[in-house]
Amino acid sequence: MQMEIIDLTPETIADYGVCGYKDVKKHLELRKKIDWFAEYYPKGLRIKVLLAQPGGYQGMIEYLPASYAHRPVAAEGYMFVQCLFVGFKNEFKGNGHGSSLIAACLDDAKEQNMAVVARKGSFMADNRIFLKSGFRIVDSSKPDFDLLVNQFDDRVPAPRFKKAEMQESLKQYSDGLTIIRSVQCPYTEKNVNAIVKTAQSQFHLDPNVIDLNDAASAQASPSPFGSFCIIYNGRIISHHPISNKRFENIMHSVRNPGDK
Repeated sequence: MQMEIIDLTPETIADYGVCGYKDVKKHLELRKKIDWFAEYYPKGLRIKVLLAQPGGYQGMIEYLPASYAHRPVAAEGYMFVQCLFVGFKNEFKGNGHGSSLIAACLDDAKEQNMAVVARKGSFMADNRIFLKSGFRIVDSSKPDFDLLVNQFDDRVPAPRFKKAEMQESLKQYSDGLTIIRSVQCPYTEKNVNAIVKTAQSQFHLDPNVIDLNDAASAQASPSPFGSFCIIYNGRIISHHPISNKRFENIMHSVRNPGDK
């Protein structure tokens, strides 16, 4: 089986799609992602895609200067890996393709310091793949997020999570249900409309849906995930996109009997 890593551009991204979304006419999340890519590409955003013959699109790595990262991190002087995934099909998983994407990213960055947020939970690459590629953990944030670096120049200070800023940001959402999302991640579009309807019909809540329109807004997120979270009465109940059914289950578990 032949594997190839290619670079997407604003002119070619629609030909390959992103994260499993391929139909520009059908998928609003893809159209929004393409627009976001076109906006940040001149600022240094890059996406490398893993192609299999046969098999097609099987993974990607997305990275950009940390000043434009969509995570609440302080990482001045770093390039930032925003997203990594491999394998829509099981036969492409566990074969080192993720490490190959990281290696291609590091090579393209030409010995710039690199940073990434990883987690032991859902919807983000585990830190182990980055540790194998020479990264090290420099900070952590609850519930299960790690900030890792691959440093070529140790004179540059290590990055950090904006923990105090995250805690302060969370205070804004002490009452009711808030959904925060960014088009950086196309999965933040899926299911949100259904969640809003469920919140209204089953839980008598009118959600506040906040769209993060730039990197600065995402860096001010109360969640280490940055580009998505759901908050109920000042508590983050999901750090990543979830299904409508999962939302229902979470709400049943967190609501008090006296809640209206």
